[in-house]
Amino acid sequence: MEANILFLSALSIGFIHTIVGPDHYLPFILMAKARSWKIKKTLFITFLCGVGHVFGSVVLGAVGIAFGIALHKMEIIEGWRGDIASWMLIAFGLAYGVWGLRLGLRSVKHEHAHQHEDGNSQEHSASHQHKHHHLGGHAHVHGNGKSITPWALFVIFVLGPCEPLIPLLMYPAAKGNWLDTAWVAVGFGAVTIATMMGMVFILTNGVMKIKTEFWERYMHALAGFIIALSGFAIRFFGI
Repeated sequence: MEANILFLSALSIGFIHTIVGPDHYLPFILMAKARSWKIKKTLFITFLCGVGHVFGSVVLGAVGIAFGIALHKMEIIEGWRGDIASWMLIAFGLAYGVWGLRLGLRSVKHEHAHQHEDGNSQEHSASHQHKHHHLGGHAHVHGNGKSITPWALFVIFVLGPCEPLIPLLMYPAAKGNWLDTAWVAVGFGAVTIATMMGMVFILTNGVMKIKTEFWERYMHALAGFIIALSGFAIRFFGI
């Protein structure tokens, strides 16, 4: 009976923990829009980051159990990991946002008057207006196809803690119930990853339908600054 309650608690806490934490899905939704990722690619990246996110805390919990580290010390370590992850999210968002703003500004077409010889024998000049932007010949507003973005997100999520998982793991482990400990880890992880992917799937389909000139041009900048804002909210407001 106790094992069932513990397992159900792991499932419900994993779901709530993910839903109330926008950092679990917002970066993927915004990056998918900014970089024109297909839904399959977006979900695959979300899945890998989710596995890394849960696995990092499982490994830390296993180390704590193996060495008999007290729960409050483990929670302090998780707190440090959370601080590092939130600062990395802020730094990544700001850097990406600044790059996106620069890209968006360079993509704005504007006019210049150009003087040309008209080819007549009297060689007088004729002028015309020419529209252009300052992007390179192969660059466009969605950026390059290859990027370090997925890897950056993966590293951030590996370092990001699953704070509720540690006490859930250590409770049955303290009683020597290793099977219950394993089920808690699997249940919490499966629900967390499934919820991340579900939120990404639902919200990405809505975001992809937004089509405005400003939105398309400055999507990289908006994505970066919103990700930085979510990291800021997590770091200073515990959201």
